[in-house]
Amino acid sequence: MKKLIIAASVALMFASTAHAKQWEIPSNRPVATLDMPNGWKTNETDTGLEGTSDDGAVYFSVDIASPKKMDGIIDDAAKFLDDQGIKIDTNTQKYSEDKLNGKDIVYISWSGEDKDGPASIGLAVLILDEKTVLVLTYWGTQGEEDKHTPEIGKILDSIKLAQ
Repeated sequence: MKKLIIAASVALMFASTAHAKQWEIPSNRPVATLDMPNGWKTNETDTGLEGTSDDGAVYFSVDIASPKKMDGIIDDAAKFLDDQGIKIDTNTQKYSEDKLNGKDIVYISWSGEDKDGPASIGLAVLILDEKTVLVLTYWGTQGEEDKHTPEIGKILDSIKLAQ
């Protein structure tokens, strides 16, 4: 996922401006906002937001969580991915730490398979403050996901603390 984010940032410099809708996470007591591209199927969830690209090649979600429950975040995400038919190749796991919009973020990525074949899978935890983290979940069909790199970059760049 980190390589995807770096590529997305570069692609953003060359991408044309796309229209997007700003969403509040969660909508009832916002702690963060982000922009999802128009044309994506976007749904509010109990703990955040999920979106699928117009061609179904990319899935992206953001959920609010407590840092006190960090131990269960990866397990919950793995169960969610499994429930969606996403198979993770645990031997391909990569881990890194970085900054996103000035906040600490931890990335874990894998290769695997989705219903369409080989897939890139990512999980990230963005630390907003001592009480709140955002959990970002991603998967994309290899060979098809690359055309959505600019959109993913714009989503990530748009994540902000709610005012």
